[in-house]
Amino acid sequence: MGGRGVAAVALLAVALWGLTGFYTVRPDEVGLNLVFGRYVGTTQPGLNYNFPYPIGSVVKPRVTVVNTTEVGYRGSEAGSRRSVTRDVLEESLMLTGDENIVDIDFAVQWQINPARAADYVFNIQEPQASVKAVAEGAMREVVGRRNIQAILTTDRGAIEAEVRQLMQDVLNSYRSGVEIRLVQLQKVDPPQQVIDAFRDVQAARQDQDRARNEAETYASKVVPEARGEAARIVQEAEAYRERSVAEANGQSSRFKQVYEEYRKAPELTRERMYLETMERVLGGADKIIIDQKGSAGGGQGVVPYLPLTELQRRPQGATK
Repeated sequence: MGGRGVAAVALLAVALWGLTGFYTVRPDEVGLNLVFGRYVGTTQPGLNYNFPYPIGSVVKPRVTVVNTTEVGYRGSEAGSRRSVTRDVLEESLMLTGDENIVDIDFAVQWQINPARAADYVFNIQEPQASVKAVAEGAMREVVGRRNIQAILTTDRGAIEAEVRQLMQDVLNSYRSGVEIRLVQLQKVDPPQQVIDAFRDVQAARQDQDRARNEAETYASKVVPEARGEAARIVQEAEAYRERSVAEANGQSSRFKQVYEEYRKAPELTRERMYLETMERVLGGADKIIIDQKGSAGGGQGVVPYLPLTELQRRPQGATK
């Protein structure tokens, strides 16, 4: 072949070797270029180029895949037909702030942060184990600041949000390139040995809350009625007081007026008062009039009395 032939073959081999530097990054991947094992840059999905092996190499982590880390339990493996959950007590048993023990199973969903894919590849050696350790530590810290009653009832959403934020802060401090998407509590129960007692306590608390709500409802109904009745009684008492005072003042004024007239003409006033009193007392009674003067002179003494008022009354149904 001669010297030219060898040179041409060598150039062709170099060209073919150079062409092996082209590579494709899929849409769910990020390309990390390495030259002599040193990270030199990131490439986006599509056709890209880096120095061929052994000078350069490419690491293509999948940044859109959502990974799930289970803490406190192990679910069925992928592809298994049976759904079996196995408890891992050394992970799930945690101490609460009021020195009780609670059994918590939870899952963490996470993925690689596309903007920090290099940190994920080069800064952590076992991502699943690291995320699991951080998740367990964050959950124990959050649970240790709360009472067991709140953990079992009202604080589940707050616990999930707080654990997620704490995990993200810790992983960011590690420069792990991991993004926590979701923390979900699967089971929150007292330990199996005392779960029946806790359920009884929970039922008693529910009965207590129900009785308290019923009492508050009854009080909200009775108290306004009692206040309204009290206000009515007070108003009636005030009205009676005003009426009594007014009547007393009127009687007092009338008595003063009578007294003034009595002072002017005592005999006449006494006679008028006597006649008014007799009219009031005898006005509705049957009367027989006796003439004492006629009886003393030898007469019968009984004066004929014509009841004009009776004659004016007509029986019902009478005709003219």
